[in-house]
Amino acid sequence: MRHGPLHLHPTILLLASMHFLVDGFGNIYAPLLPLLIPRLDLSLAAAGTLQMCFQLANSVAQLGFGHIADRWRPRLLLVTGPIVTVSILTLVGLSTSAWMAAAILIAGGLGGAAFHPPAAALVHRLGGERKGLAMSFHITGGSLGFSLGPLVFAPFAERYGLHWTPLLMVPALALLAVFLPRVPPIEHVGDHHERGGVAALRPYAKPLALLYAIVVLRTLAALSFATFMPVMLTRRGMSVAAAGSAVAVFLFASSVGGFLGGPLADRWGARRVIVWSLVASVPFLAVAPTLSGWAFVAVVSAGGFLLQSTLPVNVTFGQMIAPISAATVSSLMMGFAWGTGGLSVPFVGLLADRIGIEYTLVAMAFTPLAAALLAAPLPAGKLVHTTARAADIGTVESTARLSQSRDGAHPR
Repeated sequence: MRHGPLHLHPTILLLASMHFLVDGFGNIYAPLLPLLIPRLDLSLAAAGTLQMCFQLANSVAQLGFGHIADRWRPRLLLVTGPIVTVSILTLVGLSTSAWMAAAILIAGGLGGAAFHPPAAALVHRLGGERKGLAMSFHITGGSLGFSLGPLVFAPFAERYGLHWTPLLMVPALALLAVFLPRVPPIEHVGDHHERGGVAALRPYAKPLALLYAIVVLRTLAALSFATFMPVMLTRRGMSVAAAGSAVAVFLFASSVGGFLGGPLADRWGARRVIVWSLVASVPFLAVAPTLSGWAFVAVVSAGGFLLQSTLPVNVTFGQMIAPISAATVSSLMMGFAWGTGGLSVPFVGLLADRIGIEYTLVAMAFTPLAAALLAAPLPAGKLVHTTARAADIGTVESTARLSQSRDGAHPR
């Protein structure tokens, strides 16, 4: 059954709506940092460590949940994941210690990790001849939720107080009560007789390692700005609500950049787009911390647009390099690489404690240059389409995000 001008299966629209909620509530922590830091007496390093805990649970754990979805009950993961995310992450305002906040972020992050692999698998299955459009629509739903979340969470907490954040779960659970019964039965997506996995990638180890390192460095730069930007702006006198709006603009611009990067790579080649977008982002990101107010927001958003324009390119490029195991490549380039980048955020916070947030963000702005140098040895040329198998999609996708999908740049 198809309907609507996009001719997409109605379940794809349903999953995109659920993705909007999951990734929206997955971005509740950073907008509340200006209020959580004084309440929990957090250093910036501790704030970064909490972000790392969430990223490990929400991104790296997708590898494990993708494996489970292939072999167990994918619909159960798809249904319970959003409930866990919404119900637990909204409790972060009740935290009385950093340990309690860490437990909430980890548990809520695992809910998002459980949702993403089976959701991506089902979207791929139902996409028919328009799998690229279907996955792009699904990922865009999550990206919009991630970028617009701060517009809700920051003003709400500033007006009513952190202790009322659990009320935010009520409308979300009401929507899930409408969405979840409409999720259809899902067959197991795994094919245990297909070869693949990490061992199959050994002949492609060098280019994949370079591409993986590029994603990690780019993610580190993006997360550094997204995590510490609200703290910097509020310390300069901006309200928590206005700082949340600034982050929303930055993330929205990043999402648009990711959506447009794929077609550019189709035309000009993946390596060229990766190198030039990374290099071009540096001046904007480096200058932004020296500005104030909405001039800062405009410049940093331009930098985010350029920095994240390769999001859909990385996975497709990895599959072009090593088409033998699309699932493992996708997991490495998205969820696992994003989580690895998150591991370094506490060190960014430690540096910010020492030299200040502004100087730290200026330093992090030059991280994409190192990533661009790593991209130089990668294969040149345009992307070549490699069809992914159904069993390959179980571990694809990251909530990221600032996240897009590999099929967002579906080659011609």
